[in-house]
Amino acid sequence: TDFTKARQLKQADWMIDLERRAIAALVKLGVSMTDTCINYQTVLAATRGEHVAFGDTGVVIYSNSVCGARSNFEGGPSALSAGLTGRTPRYGFHLDRNRQATLRVRVGWTPESLNDWGALGAVIGHIAGNYWAVPVVEGIERAPTSDELKHFGAAMASFGSVALFHIVGITPEAFRLSDVAGDRLPEHRAGRAEVKALQQSYAADSKVDVVVFSAPQLSLYELRALADLCDGRKFQIPLLAVTSPQVKPDSDRFGYTGRIEAAGGTVYSGMCFYQSYAREIAEANGWKTLATNSAKMVNILGGYGYVPILASMEECVDAAQTGRLG
Repeated sequence: TDFTKARQLKQADWMIDLERRAIAALVKLGVSMTDTCINYQTVLAATRGEHVAFGDTGVVIYSNSVCGARSNFEGGPSALSAGLTGRTPRYGFHLDRNRQATLRVRVGWTPESLNDWGALGAVIGHIAGNYWAVPVVEGIERAPTSDELKHFGAAMASFGSVALFHIVGITPEAFRLSDVAGDRLPEHRAGRAEVKALQQSYAADSKVDVVVFSAPQLSLYELRALADLCDGRKFQIPLLAVTSPQVKPDSDRFGYTGRIEAAGGTVYSGMCFYQSYAREIAEANGWKTLATNSAKMVNILGGYGYVPILASMEECVDAAQTGRLG
């Protein structure tokens, strides 16, 4: 939780107390409480070939794929054990043989918005469908930004349990298709039509109760884009933007936080929306329908009792102002 704003979310005392106890226990073990799921954009990015033991699936897939580091999906106990011992089991994506492509996907279209990148990741995740699948993607016509790759990978991991992908000519291990043995694989196709179909499955022309930008936490550049969209508006419904403790001070310093909150939004730091008792805070606030530009989050929040809607950042901000999407 963001302890400075827990009351705004109507988080109960027991939630806050449990969080404080967990933090105190971890600090006693010597854990650095960075409170972020985007450490590769803020604290320290793993380097190519570095063996790490990360738990968050979005961190793992980004570190494996974009950074070229090596990690499996670790649970809390196994990641903690790696920290205590300095060792992690030698299997899975630590080994060269498991980093070769097993699925070849050609896309005939390069996404532009974060929503589209996330949806494409979700489509490829659906095709892959298991942890040991390693997609190699062809046809991306420009170098994606860090935020685009963040949403792409986070959604692929969420929808398909994928821990590693390659993009030919972009990610470090796939300068050529043959570098990851993708030239030996049959070709699957995914493009705009499949992305639109997935987005439509999370679309609705309806009243919206809350708008949330989270999962992954927002970078400074995402907050700048959001601040630009918030200028001159007054929101009718809550808009929540979640970032990391490392990014929040710069957002404050550059005026992005003030501009978002002047419109009626709230910028939270160091929390994860769906890990912050999402069901309980929905009940406490009377939230049901939630709009977001995160494909990862719409895949998760249905299980917490929400009706999630996937839309662009622009559409979500419009919904915060009007109370409706569509």
